[in-house]
Parts: sequence; C-alpha cells; structure tokens
Amino acid sequence: MIQRIQSVFLLLLALAMLSVVFLPIWSKTDPLTGNEVVLTATQLAFTKGQGPATSTWPIAALAVAAAAVAVFEIFQFRNRLRQQQIGTFNLLLIMSTIGAGFYYSGIGERLLNIKVPGTFEAGFYLPTLALLLNVLANRFIRRDEKLVRSMDRLR
Repeated sequence: MIQRIQSVFLLLLALAMLSVVFLPIWSKTDPLTGNEVVLTATQLAFTKGQGPATSTWPIAALAVAAAAVAVFEIFQFRNRLRQQQIGTFNLLLIMSTIGAGFYYSGIGERLLNIKVPGTFEAGFYLPTLALLLNVLANRFIRRDEKLVRSMDRLR
C-alpha cells in the first residue's frame, strides 16, 4: 500500500536509517597535528592510523534494525493497531541509535585531548529526520484508524 502517505513516510524512514550506516556521524580534527578522529556506524578511528579503531557495531545494528522494522511496518497495513505498536517500537530503536551516536562521540572526544569540540556530521542528523518521519507516519495511521471507526459507527 505505497499510495498511503504513512507508507511513503516509512519508506523514507528506512532509507534515512540505511544511510546512517554509510555516512560519517561525527568527526574531530586537531588543528596542530592534523590528526582526525571519525565516527561511522561501524568504527571510531583515526584517519591517519594513529591508534586502534574502536568497533561501533551497535550503531549500525540499531540503524539496520530500525530500517527493517519500518519496512515490515509498511506491510502491516491491514492491522493498524499493530502498525502503531510497531511504530512505537521503532521509535525506541531510533532513539537508541541517537543515544549510541552520542555515547561513541563522547568516547571520540577523549581520544584527542584538545579543547576544540567535534562536529556532528550528516549521519547524526538522519536519525532525527527518521524520528520525525516515524511520528508523522504514526499520526496518519492513527487518523486512518479513527476514520475507519467513524465509518463503522455510521453503518
């Protein structure tokens, strides 16, 4: 049922969460030495190989899980109450992805001991967009459910 607006929102949500896996989330550069720490969904590492890379697979796992749940939610269009429950679960997954990004960026802040703060990249803002799309999809699902119930009362 891709013609329903909430299905479009859920599809965009899935694309945004899959993009998190491929885009950088956070970076920090030391202006004196040129060292740079970059956080992606799979690792937190120096770009010039200064130290060991830290695995950040929970970010990637949560992002892929949120995308998969959104795609599954699209095909639950016959049961709108279940769709709302899945949407609430997906909200928790997206919030966990954002939290994991904050946690690993905090670890990255300690890798370079300089006063310059790191910058959040596009991969950090996409889960926020996905959160907004999830809220919009749930709102339209709720609106459809109210419409169906009002039509049942008229019969």
